[in-house]
Amino acid sequence: MSVYTSSPGFPIYAAGSTNSPRALIVFQEGFGVNDHIRQVADHYIDDGFFVVAPHLYHRSGSPEIPYDDIDRAKSLMSTLTHAGLTNDLRATTDLLSTLGFTTESTGVVGFCMGGSVALFAATLGTVGAAVSFYGGGIETGRMGLAPLLEVAEHLRSPWLGLYGDLDTGIPVEEVEALRDVTDRLDVVTEIVRYPLAGHGFHCDARPAAYNDDATKDADRRTREFFNAHLSPVSR
Repeated sequence: MSVYTSSPGFPIYAAGSTNSPRALIVFQEGFGVNDHIRQVADHYIDDGFFVVAPHLYHRSGSPEIPYDDIDRAKSLMSTLTHAGLTNDLRATTDLLSTLGFTTESTGVVGFCMGGSVALFAATLGTVGAAVSFYGGGIETGRMGLAPLLEVAEHLRSPWLGLYGDLDTGIPVEEVEALRDVTDRLDVVTEIVRYPLAGHGFHCDARPAAYNDDATKDADRRTREFFNAHLSPVSR
């Protein structure tokens, strides 16, 4: 495991071999590229990925926020902008391109805040598939992005959304509104809801939020989605 520096000069956590047939970009929760996100990145090595997790808070010093400091996490999220995210996403895919990975061999997966960023990344035409775990901002935009209901209309890559029905910050009605939008698109999309899961159900570092059954099913679906929609490069 190591930290690369992309061409604009911000840190990116990297795991696995650059000779892997596929690349995966992991987008952080609102708490930064912390131990949990690094462990998630490491987990995908076994699925044949070279994995990178760009520090989206690099303009604020790449801090890692304690899980009980929600106010600071929200404050840092508010500093993100459409232009900044676009720059960081393109810089990350440019880096992967220099390592031999193509658009078709590169996926993105994001959690919470990163779930929203993953959907946005799938509109840029630089990744082959995207998966969002409980990405918010569906009806009200955040991080400088338009509401996801509007962002989703521009999807160019296959996208999978994973949501918990008990997520008080992302009502089921909003998830279903997002499904209505994505179902009308020509690109492949899918939304899966977990009736007994809430926000952060994939994060085992937060026992109160973690849901093992939902996590295992979501991991399986994520793996199958990438296997179906990403084309490995020859090495």
